[in-house]
Amino acid sequence: MSAGRALLIIDGDDILRRALRDQLIVAEPFAVVDEAGTGAAALEQAQSRTYDLFLIDVGLPDQNGWKVCSALRQCGVRAPIIMMTTAAADGDPIAGLDAGATDYVAKPFRMAALLARVHDHLRHQDQSDAAVLVIGPYKFQPAAKMLSMSGSDRKIRLTEKETAILRYLYRIGNKTVSRETLLGEVWGYNAAVTTHTLETHVYRLRQKIEADPQQAQLLVTEAGGYRLNP
Repeated sequence: MSAGRALLIIDGDDILRRALRDQLIVAEPFAVVDEAGTGAAALEQAQSRTYDLFLIDVGLPDQNGWKVCSALRQCGVRAPIIMMTTAAADGDPIAGLDAGATDYVAKPFRMAALLARVHDHLRHQDQSDAAVLVIGPYKFQPAAKMLSMSGSDRKIRLTEKETAILRYLYRIGNKTVSRETLLGEVWGYNAAVTTHTLETHVYRLRQKIEADPQQAQLLVTEAGGYRLNP
């Protein structure tokens, strides 16, 4: 289920962090499992890569983990965030969920329990493809490869790649994605596919969804990439 996904573990305990990484690589075959020992390092890494799930220790050496969680949400991160807490030092975890965390586990925890949480949240994320997402004036149904205009019978059929482009840009929030990153996420690392292929698909997608494709308002071009306006 986790193939192709990326996870970031944020914990100041080097031994625990690396043990978590090793076990998650075996139990949940993530394509990428990155580590960060501080909140500052984690926020920097989250700017350069899109992660599908975060594990954050509340007691980080440089700042409170709840603040890191809140900062990620403010940057537009929609991925599940599981906090790792210690009841004696981290305050009320239920109140801390207001920072935007999806869930929390109390230390010390059993690895099987943590893996169950990870699996559950990724499964719910997969099921979100069947949800109806709002993009500008449209309702987006990834599973049906369709956009429908709110308050209208108009329906726009999308290709598989067009759906994947919109789904990926929506998932990462209001953040610019480089052409190379988007190309890799949608087509995989196929040497025969170039950024020209992506640009052609974006052009055709804009013809379908933009009121004026020459002045894009939803799928906009930024320096080095693309961004989806909410």
